Amino acid sequence: MQTQKVIDHIVNWLKDYAVKANVKGYVIGVSGGVDSGVVSTLCAMTGLEVLLLEMPIRQKEDQVNRAQDHIEDLKKKFPNVNGKTINLTPVFESFEDIVDDHVEGRWSNNLALANTRSRFRMVTLYYFGQLHGLLVCGTGNKVEDFGIGFYTKYGDGGVDVSPIADLYKTEVYELARALNLIESIQNAIPTDGLWDADRTDEDQIGATYPELEKIQKEYGTKAVEDYEGRDKEVFMIFDRMHKAAKHKMVPIPICDIPEEWRG
Repeated sequence: MQTQKVIDHIVNWLKDYAVKANVKGYVIGVSGGVDSGVVSTLCAMTGLEVLLLEMPIRQKEDQVNRAQDHIEDLKKKFPNVNGKTINLTPVFESFEDIVDDHVEGRWSNNLALANTRSRFRMVTLYYFGQLHGLLVCGTGNKVEDFGIGFYTKYGDGGVDVSPIADLYKTEVYELARALNLIESIQNAIPTDGLWDADRTDEDQIGATYPELEKIQKEYGTKAVEDYEGRDKEVFMIFDRMHKAAKHKMVPIPICDIPEEWRG
């Protein structure tokens, strides 16, 4: 990958989009992971106003530390960057206490609560975005957004722009190295940070990002019978998740009303 060309292209795209939208810049949720680290740096490089929000909800200490260290690092490098921590734990726990169908240990309930964390963060980003005249900048990559749909609908999927959604995860790590992000971000093990327990993306998905990328690049041109061994296992994981998440990747269905019924 021609890394510097990609970096310049994304920075220019972000700047042009914001100028045409007549906004001051971008607000980004910083999690301590490589995706948000790269996106926030690219936004900072536009020279526009950038607000970085760290929004912990019972977050693991290492995630909090990485996010805060990254924010401080960007603030030192870019005068247009500001950072803020919004502790959403009390908000989430208040909601958790009042939902009357909560059953500890039930998978569907646990998943609903995990997605609720992401949606609280989306609401917070849009609050500060509207307050300061900023667009919400997404941090999803190509595998998450268009491969397996590994994001929360109207949560981290609720954004105004998505600058790295055409980059695979391995390419995002390339950008992280080229942008000289802090070491802890470059070496961070991917996790969505939506669970109380330590659960990496690989734990949840059952495959690594390089394995998924291989399948995504061939998806639609090969079928399950074209694979064997581990590749076949990963194809089945990718195929199942892609089909289940299709509703996230297409526009909201609209019930069309025949014109002859009007008037």
